[in-house]
Amino acid sequence: MCYSREDFMVVIFDKEYLRELYEFGKTSDKKHRFQPDIVKRYIKCVKFLIASDSVEILKQINSLNYEVLKGDKEGISSIRVNNKYRLEFLVREYREESIITICNILELSNHYQ
Repeated sequence: MCYSREDFMVVIFDKEYLRELYEFGKTSDKKHRFQPDIVKRYIKCVKFLIASDSVEILKQINSLNYEVLKGDKEGISSIRVNNKYRLEFLVREYREESIITICNILELSNHYQ
C-alpha cells in the first residue's frame, strides 16, 4: 500500500461485525443489529477516522465530540455517532519516516447502557 501523505491513520476493526457494518451496511451477527440511521452515521464516523491524519484533526471537529474515556475504559477514545451511541477506539502512534496512527475500532456502544 502506498501513501502520498506524510502522516496517515490506519483503521483496523477489532470485531468482525464492525467491519461488516462498515463494508456492507449490515452484519450477519444477529446480536449486533442497528437501525439504518445508526449504521449510516457509524459509516460516516469511520470515514472521518480514515480521512484524518491524526487524532488532533478529530478534536477540531466539534460534532464528533472526541474524548478520551475514564474509569473502566481509561485510555480508550471515542467519538459520537449520535446522542445515544458512540464509536470506541484505541489510538497508537508510530514515528518512523512518517507518523502512522493505528486506530483500532473496538465497539459501537450505547452510551447510556
